[in-house]
Amino acid sequence: MRRREAAVLFGCASVLLSYPEEGYAEDLGAVRGALGRLPGSRARARLAAACEALALRSLLEAQADYVDTFDLRRRSLHLTSYRYGEGRERGAALAEMAGTYRSLGLALAPGELPDFLPALLELAAVSPVGATLLAEHRSALEALSEDLGPSGPYAAALEGLLEVLRPRRRLGPLGRRRGARAGGDGARAAPAVGRGRACAAAT
Repeated sequence: MRRREAAVLFGCASVLLSYPEEGYAEDLGAVRGALGRLPGSRARARLAAACEALALRSLLEAQADYVDTFDLRRRSLHLTSYRYGEGRERGAALAEMAGTYRSLGLALAPGELPDFLPALLELAAVSPVGATLLAEHRSALEALSEDLGPSGPYAAALEGLLEVLRPRRRLGPLGRRRGARAGGDGARAAPAVGRGRACAAAT
């Protein structure tokens, strides 16, 4: 998958996995439009399914479902908690992640931790470094996906994200030469789709 395509998918996933706020319908419309411009893939299909399911709900219904899915059932969207729990090692991992945001000129929303999945997805939408961080926590994403089960918009969004992170097959010399002529994965990442709920450019 090309970097530019993956960046758009990360941005869409960030919107879909964020808490619904005012303007959510417009954000979903932006996600629908962005996905519609991408080539067909299982990742795009699963994110599109999540988008359409969420679009059928009112803002209040979407907010209640989000709280029920993640907060009341204690399904964490903070990825380092799956590896470290609440131990000292997690604090070190969070500090290192926070430094990554700062080095890229991004600031987290007040009170937000750098391992919050929507924030990491925004980071991945603008920098390959974010995609690397997500891949390093793939086991946490798989655990969350398994806990969510096979149905529901958030399950579909996680399935789509895991498809984006699926390891690519290695190309032989001929395939690599073709990829280089075609421009590889693209030097510039597409911007995130949403309004940047979790992180924004630092000023």
